[in-house]
Amino acid sequence: MKKNTELFSKLTRSFWIRNIYFMMLWTYKYPSFIRDYIGFRRSLKTNSDNRFSLTLKGLYPSLFDKTTHTNFDPHYTYHPAWAARIISKNNPSKHIDVSSILHFSTIVSAFVPVEFYDYRPADVKLSNLACKNGDLLNLPFKDNSVESLSCMHTIEHIGLGRYGDPIDARGDIKAAKELSRVLQPKGTFIFVAPIGRSRIEYNSHRIYSYEQVMDLFKDLKLVEFSMVPDDYHKTGLIVNADKDIVKEQVWACGCFLFTK
Repeated sequence: MKKNTELFSKLTRSFWIRNIYFMMLWTYKYPSFIRDYIGFRRSLKTNSDNRFSLTLKGLYPSLFDKTTHTNFDPHYTYHPAWAARIISKNNPSKHIDVSSILHFSTIVSAFVPVEFYDYRPADVKLSNLACKNGDLLNLPFKDNSVESLSCMHTIEHIGLGRYGDPIDARGDIKAAKELSRVLQPKGTFIFVAPIGRSRIEYNSHRIYSYEQVMDLFKDLKLVEFSMVPDDYHKTGLIVNADKDIVKEQVWACGCFLFTK
């Protein structure tokens, strides 16, 4: 009972520290927003611009977009681009994606028929794209039947309960076995996960070592290992990366191309 109370106390403290930080940051940015708002109202009056309504009720503060460069998430910018290039080159008759970021499937479906499977199916209607319900622990495919397959930035979440899935410490291992099972001989499997110092950041994700990923898919053959490193500003996506530098990473993006 004492241990549970101490754990609850630590979790609560962590929650409030994070929220206080964001509240302070928001408070710091808000005066600049007020100055811009007053200046913009003056500009409307000076230019006699009555095209739009502007009311206090309609305020929608965006406080963190004044940057010198366009910000982007390196993992979710580089890895779909890497995967799309592989599929474009291979030009399969159909591609199966399991729970990767949705815009990957929507874009790839412009040039290859795509079936997108997710525990929480997406209600997207596009030509060449079918969105279906699918459980990564029980994929609706026969053994050795899928020609072109991807599962990117997904398996690290399985079993942590973040998306309403059942709690299971070995959920990622079970999911990896399912993906290996359905891939056909000489088929293409695109896998992406965070890599670096092995750990769990609950309930968001697992971070794998290079060796752990290879062990998950020990029945498959590695064709390519690429990576978005921590210092992506200097390198961008490293194609055919050296696996030894994974140990130096904290939160890198590992891009693995397998076949069977």
